[in-house]
Amino acid sequence: MQGSFFKKLLIIFLVFVGVGALLKMSSSYFGDAEKKVTAKNTILHLEMNGVILNGKKFIKNLKKYREDDRVKAVVININSPGGSVGPSQEIYHEIKKVRDELKKPVVCVTTGVMASGAYYSAVACDKIVVAPGALVGSIGVIMEFANLEKLYDWAKVSRYSITSGKFKDSGAEYRAMRDDEKALFQNMINEVYAQFKGTVMKERKLKEDVVTEYADGRVFTGASAVKLGFADQEGFFDDAVKVAADLAKLGDNYELFEVPKKKKSIFDFGDQGDDDDMNSLAEYADILKSKVPAGMNMEGAMKYLLRAQYLNQPLYMMPGYWD
Repeated sequence: MQGSFFKKLLIIFLVFVGVGALLKMSSSYFGDAEKKVTAKNTILHLEMNGVILNGKKFIKNLKKYREDDRVKAVVININSPGGSVGPSQEIYHEIKKVRDELKKPVVCVTTGVMASGAYYSAVACDKIVVAPGALVGSIGVIMEFANLEKLYDWAKVSRYSITSGKFKDSGAEYRAMRDDEKALFQNMINEVYAQFKGTVMKERKLKEDVVTEYADGRVFTGASAVKLGFADQEGFFDDAVKVAADLAKLGDNYELFEVPKKKKSIFDFGDQGDDDDMNSLAEYADILKSKVPAGMNMEGAMKYLLRAQYLNQPLYMMPGYWD
């Protein structure tokens, strides 16, 4: 009797999941059918927030709407200290496509932080608008390592690796780094740094000596960034929208379209796919306040507490860490 009850319950559950899967296949489930670009003259509003470790969601939204003929311009609101090299370069590349291939103006704006990888992405825009007190720049690359050898000795833990080559375990935290390894990583940093500088020089039309003088990782206020040529004008979000409308020659005849956020439901459990947040460290954001929350991955928690989640990664990060 009890077995029959559980079989019926299982069947009901499977039907429920099946219906949910069908709903997910329809655009109305994601809210797309409820809110689409309708105005003839539309300015697309996108946001770029958090540490850039995964830019897939931003790029997906940009690609989805940029070729719509009704979208005449794009405004990107940025609040990010930067992040990993590859995703930052990819975002830059996709923004630049809007300018070069679709001939649609793109304006970036920040009232908070637009630094390192976020600034790299922003130079792809036609215009950069910054609040006078915003933090802008930090043109540079950083790669951090930790030597925990003494900590392991204290804990009586011995770690070692078997490798196929002498550089395969370079940067390992259980031993000191050799001079040839330091040289290897320095060359890598220099190469990526040259890419960063070259892009800023090209897009901002700045002389090499000017960029070299200020591309030492320092952060500018928005006001200073404008004076030095690293941004175009002081202003806020509404000012950026006005700049975009002027570049697209829309006057006051336009509507601002904000990308609808995906609705979450029980059917999304365990499903992230291409909709991962740009800031994949979000799950660790409150760890210091709440110690180790329920469901927190212990390895991730330890990496956060030891500031080890960025180790051995070339980053366009601002000095230090942003909590």
